[in-house]
Amino acid sequence: MLEGLPPNGASHMMRVDAPEPEARAIAEFLGETFDPAEVATSAFEIEDRAEGSGWAVEVYFGEPPDEDEVRELVALVSPAAAAAAVFSTLEKKDWVSASLEGLAPVRIGRFVVHGAHDRDSVGPSAIGIEIEAALAFGTGHHGTTQGCLAAIDSIGKRSRPARTLDVGTGTGVLAMAAARLFHRPVLASDIDKVAVTTARANARANKAAPEIRFLHAPGLGAGPFRAGAPFDLILANILLAPLKGLAKPMRPLLAREGRVVLSGLLDSHANAALAAYRAQGLRLVRRRSIAGWTTLELAARVHRPKAPQARR
Repeated sequence: MLEGLPPNGASHMMRVDAPEPEARAIAEFLGETFDPAEVATSAFEIEDRAEGSGWAVEVYFGEPPDEDEVRELVALVSPAAAAAAVFSTLEKKDWVSASLEGLAPVRIGRFVVHGAHDRDSVGPSAIGIEIEAALAFGTGHHGTTQGCLAAIDSIGKRSRPARTLDVGTGTGVLAMAAARLFHRPVLASDIDKVAVTTARANARANKAAPEIRFLHAPGLGAGPFRAGAPFDLILANILLAPLKGLAKPMRPLLAREGRVVLSGLLDSHANAALAAYRAQGLRLVRRRSIAGWTTLELAARVHRPKAPQARR
């Protein structure tokens, strides 16, 4: 369910097979319980099973987990799954190099997100964004990233934002998409230092570095956010809880007729996020749902003076 790779330095994993509703619920619950910078959850369909189809949950930990505590949490959703959960230790090489190996290019609008092995498949009219295995989230193969890229592409058909802010940039894929499409300044931030380092390297490899400033910062309180405002476009592909917390501090950074693109939201979470931003004076422009994940495109409400009525 979550985009990209396990947390930086992940060395432990829990896996359990479960029916789809339980698998999604377990991943969602654990994802909201633990710090996303330390724990990543994934729920996915198991392919090529001999008997029907099924789902699995994998949880990656940056530190050795308390197995009893994790089982107790899983049991709140499914006692059977808690009993069947298997914990294991793994090396970085087991998932870093394999994370993007064999993944097909992802085409969303004018964007093609691809690995080095598919570099030659990007057409001359497409905007290629090359992402290799790295210690950060954001490969383009998840519904949240695809929804954001579709929103950026759509916005680019109507306008050319002068300033873009990408909160929780991960691999920098959204920041690079904005920079490559708009050719205007982008500020990209992340709470994770390794993510910032990775995103900066990706931007250099994609010849987008001159237009992107990367910032290691939690939240939106650092000075560079205020100095770079107002932003015509703000992107945030994270999770429900931090998205709700960003609604109020984000609003003063948004330009008068700016747009906000939010993702990292299960379809069932979208209305909760929308309510938080509507309370800050934003309106819904478009809602996209891809593989059970919602992307919201919002705009600032602009109160224009009414035209004077003609005198009779």
